[in-house]
Amino acid sequence: MNRAPDFSSQVAEQAVHWLMEMQQGALSPRQQMAMQQWLDAHSEHRRAWEHIQRVNQRLRGVSSPLAHAALNAPKSASRRHALKLLLILGAGSAATWGMREHNPLPSLLADYRSPVGQRRKVALGAGDQLHLNTASAADVRIDQRLIRLLEGEMSLTASHAFEVRTAQGMLRTQGARLNVRQFADRTQVALFEGRVELTADGRAPMLLPVARQLSFTATAVGEAKPLDANSGAWVDGMLVAAHMRLGDFLDEVGRYRRGQLKCDRNVADLLLSGTYPLDESERILDLLEISLPVKVKRFTRYWVTVEARV
Repeated sequence: MNRAPDFSSQVAEQAVHWLMEMQQGALSPRQQMAMQQWLDAHSEHRRAWEHIQRVNQRLRGVSSPLAHAALNAPKSASRRHALKLLLILGAGSAATWGMREHNPLPSLLADYRSPVGQRRKVALGAGDQLHLNTASAADVRIDQRLIRLLEGEMSLTASHAFEVRTAQGMLRTQGARLNVRQFADRTQVALFEGRVELTADGRAPMLLPVARQLSFTATAVGEAKPLDANSGAWVDGMLVAAHMRLGDFLDEVGRYRRGQLKCDRNVADLLLSGTYPLDESERILDLLEISLPVKVKRFTRYWVTVEARV
């Protein structure tokens, strides 16, 4: 049995990035410096890097589609996902990669996926639509009107009844438009219109209030709050900030980019407002230097820090 790794899924993604960069050829001096800075930034990074090296060495002894994708696929989202999954599960788990119910990570066999920086629209028939945000995955059973959000974020617009399952509970919709985001320890749902019942931890279903958003875990339901300015804006390819902290803003922008996007704590509490195109993250960073007293420092395309302008 494999021991669970002591590093996060996000750190695993970063380790996979550096492995793929090294496999493309020798790193430039600037890349070597950026990688060393990443390794030195936290012991979790070094643990992930040592682990991925061990897993990579063992892959050639494993016979499974997942191991094959990790070793032989070109530099692509498929290969990145395969490496990330094997990094966290360990190469010995590759033989059971299809056991989705026992896998805490979303499976590579999800019915629908959207890679980092991209969004995807799925027609559900009869005018009903599902949208997947960046780095998201879902299983869909149209005949059962069932959607299982495995990772990331989704938006559902449906005149028919659907059941949406997340890691923390179940949502039954009826003629509804809603946004659902899966976090590691909770689910956040925003209801724009229609009727939605929430069932969590076997409790009696509760009706969600319209034009409100809330978070729930497997054991508790949070307070319903008004929709924020950015609720569901990603469906139209926009990020809307209304007096948003710069640190929180960059966390959102970072979801649509590969690599590290860091915010120096000295500028994290600066506030900004505006509407920004999600498909142009580099332009967003350039605009920050115009609107705020900050400097965007790029070590590589995948290692960017926003700090105070000197």
